[in-house]
Amino acid sequence: MTSAVAPPLPRRAFARAQRGFTLIEMMVVVAVIAILAAIAFPSYSEHVRKSRRGQAKADLVEYAQLAERFHTTNNTYSGFALPATQSPREGGTAHYGLGFQGAQSTFVITATPSTAQSRDKCGTMTINQASVKTPSEATTSGCW
Repeated sequence: MTSAVAPPLPRRAFARAQRGFTLIEMMVVVAVIAILAAIAFPSYSEHVRKSRRGQAKADLVEYAQLAERFHTTNNTYSGFALPATQSPREGGTAHYGLGFQGAQSTFVITATPSTAQSRDKCGTMTINQASVKTPSEATTSGCW
């Protein structure tokens, strides 16, 4: 009887099959990941700032409407108080501080950026009784 056993692999071929990554291959992968991270992280950070600004704008408009309701029943903006002094109002980290200044016939609601949001291109945003919003589109595009 003849046996059908395969001949053993040469020692050199077996050692080559067990090798892992070379240092150069690993460095290429690390470099590609670093390049992708350098491009993606700033873009992601700007997207997060933009969404936080959107929440602050929504709060400003909502509070301006509440101030108008107050004015309708009391014939003055004096005495109106904001329901929350931070945005987002649900809790967590405050990214904008909200303030109200009101008189008989005028008011200004201000959203001042804080923490990492202070690097936002729009800076402090305001809205008044005439629905004039600053910074306006003319000075900084994309803020309102």
